[in-house]
Amino acid sequence: MNFVAFERNLQGTGASRRLRISGRTPGIVFGGTNEPVVAIELDHNALWHAIKKEAFHSSILDMELNGSVSKVLLRDVQMHPYRQQILHVDFQRVDDKTKMTVKVPVHYSGDEESPAFKLDHCLITHVVTELQVTCFPADIPEFIAVDLTTLKKGSSLHLKDITLPKGVKAAIKGGAVNPVLVSVVAPKVVEEAAPAAAAAPAKGKGKK
Repeated sequence: MNFVAFERNLQGTGASRRLRISGRTPGIVFGGTNEPVVAIELDHNALWHAIKKEAFHSSILDMELNGSVSKVLLRDVQMHPYRQQILHVDFQRVDDKTKMTVKVPVHYSGDEESPAFKLDHCLITHVVTELQVTCFPADIPEFIAVDLTTLKKGSSLHLKDITLPKGVKAAIKGGAVNPVLVSVVAPKVVEEAAPAAAAAPAKGKGKK
């Protein structure tokens, strides 16, 4: 994917506020070997539509700036707390020879075809929807596909149960070695209430 950015000359809170009023979004580009941080601005409407695309968040992007094209990766998006407005964006320059740590979306399929769902009516929950991985820029996958058609009752899916694309390694934070990606919970069995005791037979009438 590609987008157009413009160099931003005026900086500061006041300048950024005026920029947003004019329909632009401030941002920066950082990273690279001995390259400075560059202040940029982008068209807000174009950026708004771009961030709705999953690939814009996890793919290497072509940024056109001052007539030249650079490879960058979206690193941060700051949103207004209640308005549909992007306040600031950060991009990182990409070095083909340096590994990067990025978050990649996980796409699951086959839930409803699995024995856990079809036969045992289990509740299948996608615990992890994106995975942090480390790889060279050229190996960054747009997404990681996971097939759930073999899921069975009592066998949740863990990280070690899936095969990552070639050259891609998981970068798990928090010390979790083999986190759960998909949980499988059996439905609760509701026991039927015991039938009410048969009504006692009516007492016979006394003798006259």
